[in-house]
Amino acid sequence: MLKILIAEDEEPIANLIKMNLRRAGYSCVWAPDGEKAADLMDEEKFDLVLLDVMLPGINGYELMEYARSLELPVIFLTALGTTENKVKGLKMGADDYLTKPFEIVELLARVEAVLRRYHKTETLLTVFDVVIDTASRSVTQNGEPVMLTMKEFELLLLLARNRNIALYRETIYENIWGGEYMGQSRTVDLHIQRLKKKLNWDNEIAAVYKVGYRLEGEEKITK
Repeated sequence: MLKILIAEDEEPIANLIKMNLRRAGYSCVWAPDGEKAADLMDEEKFDLVLLDVMLPGINGYELMEYARSLELPVIFLTALGTTENKVKGLKMGADDYLTKPFEIVELLARVEAVLRRYHKTETLLTVFDVVIDTASRSVTQNGEPVMLTMKEFELLLLLARNRNIALYRETIYENIWGGEYMGQSRTVDLHIQRLKKKLNWDNEIAAVYKVGYRLEGEEKITK
């Protein structure tokens, strides 16, 4: 299981991040200040650091230099959203920069993208009776192959990586089709219905009133 260090001084934000990362299959450790984060980097092995800039004690920029010396991927999470701050963080070697407030689905997508860049992504996701192989982009159900279109596969993967999170239709559309969602479009709904039919998932993918869809249940992730 991939391990992520969350260096964030605001406990409610840290708890929200930790809860959703764990739901997505990651192991998480929280550090409320820079000194604790530095100690944890020395004591434990991490695959990624989520780093707030405005940490008490050792600030995020100082901690960034230490993380890079350990060759740790870093994503800055900060309320400092000016272009100057973003450029500074990226020039210091941060792999990404996310401005608060942010959507959890965006955080998960950025975490996955950075881990993939470092070849640290997991390849097998198991949800109920379905196994998703991200390397071969194939799906099996009870050991039998399931034929999905490219968009259906990407839709299933998005839902699996955000299980128990209600995803807006706009979010789904932008992630899968890459364009701006038009409210009257039925593209998302039609693909959801086809996916449910192919997997015989009547209850596993739930419609969320005035929002979109949510994949229920537990997930296992394997390298």
